[in-house]
Amino acid sequence: MTKQHANWSPYDINGGTVVAIAGADYCVIAADTRMSTGYSILTRDYSKIIQLADKSVMASSGFQADVRALQKVLEARHLIYQHQHNKQMSCPAMAQLLSNTLYFKRFFPYYAFNVLGGLDSEGKGCVFTYDAVGSYERVGYSSQGSGSTLITPYLDNQLKSPSPLLLPAKDAVTPLSESEAIDLVKTCFVSATERDIYTGDKLEIVILNASGKRRDYMELRKD
Repeated sequence: MTKQHANWSPYDINGGTVVAIAGADYCVIAADTRMSTGYSILTRDYSKIIQLADKSVMASSGFQADVRALQKVLEARHLIYQHQHNKQMSCPAMAQLLSNTLYFKRFFPYYAFNVLGGLDSEGKGCVFTYDAVGSYERVGYSSQGSGSTLITPYLDNQLKSPSPLLLPAKDAVTPLSESEAIDLVKTCFVSATERDIYTGDKLEIVILNASGKRRDYMELRKD
């Protein structure tokens, strides 16, 4: 009798897609609300977006149990920072904290693929994109998750950022107005939902600007 090897993994892939776009004075962060495993939908109304500080919002795809664990660590470390410095963390500081937190777990990583969006100290929109072990970059726009291979080429076509090799360095922000960026995000998700079975149900959009934060929703196809 041949010995059967257990085929167990500590990770799962729950699908979903996240997108962030930075503008001159705003940042748009969006994600769908479907959470799946294999060919089953676990829930159609799960938010992948969390506000970590007044001007920092993170959207995460991947394994949602690891995402939730990561969110709790970041919330705890931000609370410690507030007690020590008597102020909220800036978005670039939160970006470095997220990188450090992911890198610390690099030998048993959080299976989470994140985009962090917000406003920097000058009020400009900023987006930081990550891999699972903390390597990150400030960009004008980013997409992560199961639909990112469909959305990223479209965003490249519409918004291509200047090369980071060009000198003098140019701002990694997109030339669109806030309403144009929101419309672009909606178009991205409607398109991705047609082809990606792990993206769908509802689109949640968080808009950060000088006047604060607001949320917008749009229904996506449910099949």
